Amino acid sequence: MKSDYAKELLRTGIIEVKAKHFDSARRYLDRAIYMARSHDVIAEAWFWMSEAVETKEEKRKALENCLSHDLRHARARRALAILEGKIKADELINPDQLPDAPDGLRKTDAQRFMCPKCGARMSFAPDGSNALVCDYCTTQHALGIGAKSEDEKDFIVAMATMKGHGKPLQEQAFHCNGCGAEFILPPEQISANCVYCDSPHVVSLEKTKDLLAPDAILPFAVDNKHATKYLIDWVEKNNIKPEKKVELPRGLYLPLWTFDVGGSIEYTGQVYERQEDILGGKQTKLVQFTRDYPILMNDHPIPASRKLSSVFLELIPNFDLKQLKPYDPRYLAGFPAEIYDVPMADASLDARSQAFNHYKKELPYLTDNANIIRTSSANIMVESFKLNLLPVWMTEIPFGGREHLVLINGQNGQVESDLDDEKAEEGGVLSWLGDLLKD
Repeated sequence: MKSDYAKELLRTGIIEVKAKHFDSARRYLDRAIYMARSHDVIAEAWFWMSEAVETKEEKRKALENCLSHDLRHARARRALAILEGKIKADELINPDQLPDAPDGLRKTDAQRFMCPKCGARMSFAPDGSNALVCDYCTTQHALGIGAKSEDEKDFIVAMATMKGHGKPLQEQAFHCNGCGAEFILPPEQISANCVYCDSPHVVSLEKTKDLLAPDAILPFAVDNKHATKYLIDWVEKNNIKPEKKVELPRGLYLPLWTFDVGGSIEYTGQVYERQEDILGGKQTKLVQFTRDYPILMNDHPIPASRKLSSVFLELIPNFDLKQLKPYDPRYLAGFPAEIYDVPMADASLDARSQAFNHYKKELPYLTDNANIIRTSSANIMVESFKLNLLPVWMTEIPFGGREHLVLINGQNGQVESDLDDEKAEEGGVLSWLGDLLKD
């Protein structure tokens, strides 16, 4: 009865808040908090209390109390983010009615990387020096000194703005600070060299309202010559005979979402238990129970680009994501980088679904071989995320009448391809690939 009475008090309190009768609303909500025995009811009452109080300190206290009873309360997390200035009010959107993508070109800022000593182009050198190197005078500029690891972003905060749902649909227009030329970057890239003066540019995504900037990056550790050597070794090992000359591997960064998924999976199971009957004998009885199993999946990877996702997915486990560095656009100097075309909101659904399916499959082993008859993902939530850029070398192998994609891990040289299921001819490898190693 107390539970029903607390819910009635909460309903009345909400009505009073919406009617802007804040004094009476606070009385009803305060009584609901006192009477309630359910964490969900208490959390909801504290959220509406935050709407009924006046000062910023009172609102913060009410929201923190709400989250102490329900950490997954999305509206409270969003309201607290607004209160703390993490979200601007004009950036909030209705996820059920997303604004249309802008027509035409997207004007955007870009950083240009040139040698401060001689003015020549600077590029990132994947030689272990972790520095930008001038193509002319070999001046070096070290990267990453004093940089701190980037914290993962709050999922609820990002979902409240267009950045959680946006994807690049339009071309981006650049003004080159070197020669003054205007040029257009394809919508799927965030870095390129000027088509006239060849100076490297990187998009400043931090200033856009509809796209998330990268959080972390794995710099290239394998240069073009070593990538070519890994490619030749892989082709020889798999007895592949290319049908025409193979192009040199091209270096680029591919985007990857990583998600932290938490909460719990609710399940109903059955086990046989031996119990004593009233005569002191033993009998086996089927017992049914419903419980929650806590889940935690850290840095679950989801490809952020559909274009190369099938082969990229095979390559992802070979990256050491513990070596990720805070994003710095200077790492992109000399290398193109793709923008994500899978919005964070869509990728998060995949991450949540994969976490649920993983634990659903493992539940019988995690629960002493109980017979699982029902599971629910209602209490599973995405807690945080990162957008990462991973280095790959890419080329195509002409074989079997078509071009087969080959990706080489830019961190350690591991090779993956869509050729795995093809039967290759023997011999003839170096006749097509040997000249790739020539200076």
